[in-house]
Amino acid sequence: MWRLTVAIAHNIIELDTGAGIQIYNLTPQIEAALAATPILNGQVLVFSRHTTTALAINECEDRLLEDMKTYLRKLAPEGDRYLHNDLHLRPNIPPDEPKNAHSHLMAITLSSSEVIPVVSGNLALGTYQSILFFELDGPRHRSVSLQISGESFQRQFDKSLSPAPTARKA
Repeated sequence: MWRLTVAIAHNIIELDTGAGIQIYNLTPQIEAALAATPILNGQVLVFSRHTTTALAINECEDRLLEDMKTYLRKLAPEGDRYLHNDLHLRPNIPPDEPKNAHSHLMAITLSSSEVIPVVSGNLALGTYQSILFFELDGPRHRSVSLQISGESFQRQFDKSLSPAPTARKA
């Protein structure tokens, strides 16, 4: 006998990024994290844990990725004057603080999270859709949080045929 349950799983994807603007396809790692859960129908929340990174769902094609980088550089040129970069006017700034206002501005034009439906145990992405992670201020060590939630089926045994489960010993 099977019983419908709700499950929630959490996972972290960690990556070391390259210099400047870099775009990484996280779809394979997210699919692997989903496959490791019992969830059949639900959603995956993907959340970037940094203020100079972003996420988007789009096509992962090399020439388009270069166009995206060019577009972002035009939106917030690194060489422009930004108040955030006046480090001497900001309190409590560590000595290695970068002048990265342009990276923050690029990040707010994108998104810090994406939600992808899960149907029959698979990400319900379109034909050319990939989940892209944008590094806007690299190189750095970054992490992306995944919360996978939804319905799963759990085998329920007839209590008259099998003993009740016991607690695990620590």
